[in-house]
Amino acid sequence: MRSGTLPEIELHLTRAPKPKPSGAGLRFGRIFTDHMFIMEYEEGRGWHSPRIVPYQPITLEPSAMVFHYAQTVFEGLKAYRTADGRIRLFRPEMNVKRLNRSCARLSIPPVDERLALEAIRKLVETDSGWVPEEEGTSLYIRPFIIATEPHVGVAPSSSYRFMIILSPVGAYYPEGLKPVSILVETRDVRAVPGGVGEAKTGGNYAASLRAQEEAKKLGCSQVLWLDGIHRRYVEEVGSMNVFFKIGDTVVTPELGGSILDGITRDSVLRLLRHWGVKAEERRIPIDEIREAHRAGMLEEAFGTGTAAVVSPIGELVHAGDRLVIGGGRIGGLTAKLYDTLTGIQYGRLEDPFGWMTDVGGKA
Repeated sequence: MRSGTLPEIELHLTRAPKPKPSGAGLRFGRIFTDHMFIMEYEEGRGWHSPRIVPYQPITLEPSAMVFHYAQTVFEGLKAYRTADGRIRLFRPEMNVKRLNRSCARLSIPPVDERLALEAIRKLVETDSGWVPEEEGTSLYIRPFIIATEPHVGVAPSSSYRFMIILSPVGAYYPEGLKPVSILVETRDVRAVPGGVGEAKTGGNYAASLRAQEEAKKLGCSQVLWLDGIHRRYVEEVGSMNVFFKIGDTVVTPELGGSILDGITRDSVLRLLRHWGVKAEERRIPIDEIREAHRAGMLEEAFGTGTAAVVSPIGELVHAGDRLVIGGGRIGGLTAKLYDTLTGIQYGRLEDPFGWMTDVGGKA
């Protein structure tokens, strides 16, 4: 299914459409649209039967391998409605490529990237009326693959299910962009090179939950992960990539197999270099961050990801110290990056990189 003519995606429309919520007050990932995409894989047959059907519960054997051995991958992207009613996707081809990289690491058969893109486009078009119009809202798109073979035995599954679901979501910052406090995690480890840290798979996120709970007890919104070998080098902040502005240079951890190759991360790097801002990808010791703060050189810090786009960091809590960054206020470069990325996504600004894809399906 990786070359030639794509199979037709069957369309089965719901006979009982749900009421669409108001864009005001939407929470993240709580409400789902009328339809979903499904496609199955069987050993010897490959991926087959792509279809859009009414959103509904799924049935799996209790022995389905996804429950026992966590063979699963997922992605996350958004559809945005512009002021003139168009619906657009932000760099969806990057999400599909990354989905297949995650598949390779988890021994899951790859999907045809053209078919996956068409499935996303057609599903969003089918439920285009669910793309909210209010400022800062969007339609979150969650493609995922699960192992479905009923077998309690440690081996790659012989069958899988690829699904896509949609969720209208509100503005990530309904009260405006505000810097958050971050705990530098020194006990738990999220991932190590050679593991699955660079894949979007459920186990990475399950491993982060305990540290998040501890961070919240200390009044912090998230954790800053250090590398799992030396416990010295900065990796990610929560489930986001992280950036620091030290003097006139922006630095972010290099990709080394234990952190996610974020699409927003790549977009930020391209914007910075387009603007002539010096940007480095390298290993960053936490001691360097502390020293830059002590010297007054740590001017800004922020996380990047699909959900929040850019999340400013106002404080790091490490080894009993509270390192306030930029007076606890959002930095000028951080704000510019957020405004530029969201401006491109919602069609308010020019798209010089050709990142946006029109879906159609005006409501």
